[in-house]
Amino acid sequence: MTKDEARSRAAWLRGEISRHRKLYYELDAPEISDYDYDLLEHELRAIEEQFPDLAQSDSPTSKVGGLASQAFAPVRHKSPLLSLENTYDENDLEEWFARLEKLLGGTGHAYTCELKLDGLSVALAYTNGGFSQGATRGDGATGEDVTANLRTIRDIPQKVSAPLHELVVRGEVYMPIKGFLEFNATREEDGLPVFANPRNAAAGSLRQTDPKETARRPLSCFCYQILYSPGFVPTSQFEVLEQLAKWGFPVDPRRRLCRSKEEVLAYCREWTARRHELPYEADGVVIKLDSFQLQQKAGSTAKSPRWAVAFKFPPEQAETTVQRIVLQVGRTGAVTPVADLKPVRLGGVVVSRVSLHNEEELRRKDVREGDTVLIERAGGVIPYLVSVRVDKRPTSARPFRFPPSCPVCGGELHRPEGEAIWRCSNKSCKAQIKEGLRHFASRDAMDIAGLGPALVEQLVESGKVLSLPGLYKLSKAELASLERMGDKSASNLAAQIEASKAKPWEKVLYALGIRQVGEQTAKALARRFPSLKALQAASDEELQSAEGVGPKVASEIRAFLQLDENRRMVEELASLGLKMEGEAAPSGGPLSGLSFVLTGTLASMTRPEATKRLEALGAKVSGSVSAKTSFVVAGSDAGSKLAKARSLGIPVLGEDDLLAMLRGNLSPLAGGDGK
Repeated sequence: MTKDEARSRAAWLRGEISRHRKLYYELDAPEISDYDYDLLEHELRAIEEQFPDLAQSDSPTSKVGGLASQAFAPVRHKSPLLSLENTYDENDLEEWFARLEKLLGGTGHAYTCELKLDGLSVALAYTNGGFSQGATRGDGATGEDVTANLRTIRDIPQKVSAPLHELVVRGEVYMPIKGFLEFNATREEDGLPVFANPRNAAAGSLRQTDPKETARRPLSCFCYQILYSPGFVPTSQFEVLEQLAKWGFPVDPRRRLCRSKEEVLAYCREWTARRHELPYEADGVVIKLDSFQLQQKAGSTAKSPRWAVAFKFPPEQAETTVQRIVLQVGRTGAVTPVADLKPVRLGGVVVSRVSLHNEEELRRKDVREGDTVLIERAGGVIPYLVSVRVDKRPTSARPFRFPPSCPVCGGELHRPEGEAIWRCSNKSCKAQIKEGLRHFASRDAMDIAGLGPALVEQLVESGKVLSLPGLYKLSKAELASLERMGDKSASNLAAQIEASKAKPWEKVLYALGIRQVGEQTAKALARRFPSLKALQAASDEELQSAEGVGPKVASEIRAFLQLDENRRMVEELASLGLKMEGEAAPSGGPLSGLSFVLTGTLASMTRPEATKRLEALGAKVSGSVSAKTSFVVAGSDAGSKLAKARSLGIPVLGEDDLLAMLRGNLSPLAGGDGK
């Protein structure tokens, strides 16, 4: 690989890793397995090691996973919640032992082994023995305050016998498999979306804005680390686990102190074979050097400790047969091939369908009806087709051919230039209407929780709703007439639909489902264009002045807004009471005309909070540094944006300068570098 090739590949990998981290940590909706994600990180790390000058200070290889949601108050952790390096076989593990022994200058160390739960990491703070605050891991330095939700989990003690004024313990919130299956069955009966796996269910449950909803969900917790304990100095990890149990914390009874590497390997082999006996989903074994003195000697990187590692269970695979290949139509008309499989048990669940993504992928793998295929569900996420057993292919199997028309409505299929996906041209296609309604009602859009897939199916098939405005014309009586909808359920759904009218302009814009316009792009557009009229009147050049909008996105926006049926739809939504304009942008504020870029970690507030407060004073806040940037505000661990600001001679302010400006003291603007 040449350096130019490495630079291009590294940039692509950083983008993909960041996207998948957001899907996993923030949206609880992973698209790939843990194994495939780790391959991306390993490849990027290898490139950065081969070409050190291509490494960036803010590279995902040196940062912990997620970000704290703006829906909860931020919590700055007293001690960082680091992630772990992963190994996938015994050879990798042997290499980790060798590196650690070389670092410590000796052999024969003891290790504590614990099963690696697939849940959500939390920090639990206690004051004088009472539970006082709980937070998610977030990015490792700042998490989300979910205290009220954690109080509803029975496993988490409200009082402990620890004789300490302050104590912070790390734990893992998870959903037991039995509870997960029952919970999903109930959601399906209620017409609500089901969760792909227990990890997503646990994360989504803990992030509910109503603690009563969290209380109704079957969550559990195990604790495994002391993050902060003035006055108590343990000497080993196994001692910590024993002490936590004595104080009244839930600790996994399957923990084991291993006196040698051989005992560690035996523990890993044992639970690789027995993982399906567990009442919860585990994806590996966590191995920690037992002695805290040796842990301190080994040290940590910015992302993970050198004295601990995760041994991941091998990906689970199974053979089955493709019974037929069907086409699904999405909200933008995208036609996706899906393989209906002979049901097979994999990773504790029965798998009967797998996406083939697009025609090119289907052709590349040459999947045919009747084929024997290898399915993988690594890490317990969405299953995917690994390969075809061509040696087992029946002689009657023929290549699948895409039809010229939509399988739902019969409309013409077309494939836009440069895309791998075929699309249905008919905007009145019922499949598109259904998917559009589901997107419109989703949590990040209009958040109409009661409008699940089953209800959407009924509404469209019955002809009661054939467009987004039709949703707001439904009467309570029409809702009550649907299957499994009594008066109370109909009243609740009608109230949710009515309440959604109060959603801000940026949410409405995202909910419209314009291609290429995701949640963040919708926010940027709403900031730049404070109303639907302003957006409709914008030229391509003006659209591209919004952060994150390039030529392709601008073209999609213009195409959507110029279509007569879409113009009529948004105008009708506005007449029904939806917000098609935002709050008046601040004008004439003390920071009017100035452009700021925030970088690094702020101790006093989150960057989104700082952005809102700066914008309230009339400033423009951008995500990238350019010659037009007036000031860069740099917190701790600032990276490439700070370096670029220096190279361009842009003034840099520190957090104290930012706080002074927010209090009305503008003297930092006249000064020099505050960082």
